[in-house]
Amino acid sequence: MTFEPLYSLSGLFVGALVGITGVGGGSLMTPLLVLLFGVHPATAVGTDLLYAAITKTAGTAVHGMHGRVNWKIVGSLAAGSVPAALLMLWLLAGVDRKSIGVTNTITVALGWLLVMTAIMLVFRGSILELARRAIGDRTPPRPTTILILTVTLGFCLGVLVTLTSVGAGALGVTILLVLYPTLNVREIVGSDIVHAVPLTLIGGTGYWLIGEIDWAMLFALLVGSIPGIVIGSLLAPKLHERTIRIVLAMTLAVVAWKLLA
Repeated sequence: MTFEPLYSLSGLFVGALVGITGVGGGSLMTPLLVLLFGVHPATAVGTDLLYAAITKTAGTAVHGMHGRVNWKIVGSLAAGSVPAALLMLWLLAGVDRKSIGVTNTITVALGWLLVMTAIMLVFRGSILELARRAIGDRTPPRPTTILILTVTLGFCLGVLVTLTSVGAGALGVTILLVLYPTLNVREIVGSDIVHAVPLTLIGGTGYWLIGEIDWAMLFALLVGSIPGIVIGSLLAPKLHERTIRIVLAMTLAVVAWKLLA
């Protein structure tokens, strides 16, 4: 195991952006590892999933202490995401992950998810407003319908996160805000973060069991990212978050273009 300072520097950068914007590290870390360091996509995804499980645990504790977690939403999401994650891990264990087909599948899926994340970062307000207008004065869906849709969302997130490590942040939160328009945004975000911990832990553990974790890289990333998240959280109130989000969205769009080109 060789310690690589550049991984720690990348972790510091990503951690700071996560602290400032709240956007999950997967949308930044995985493509950074693939494009900048030439890490195989499967190894990058697996290592990033464990990285996310560890870093999001602290966020879970904070949101839990402040009562920002809706456990019914967390349970509904997990009811769909956990079976989906296990299914994806079973499929990945049975294929040659170094093959061109699997590599291309992960890369293309990652690229399009980054495009969608960039769109959500910039246009989330407009998207939510369009959803509210579309719903209008219609009768609200029955609780059973909302439950089914939430479990379905969880299943989709389980597939996407296990395959690419991206999806549970900007995408999941936006859809939850449409499904639960009366809930506080902080409660939605807190519930999404709490749900991401077992999902990323299951995914990361599965990748470990199939031999796709780089432990030296994981350690180096954590060394940089933990202080980075603290620094970003302290800087956030002093920065114009809207500007940071636009810059981040443009960065993700460029990265997505590189992955899809």
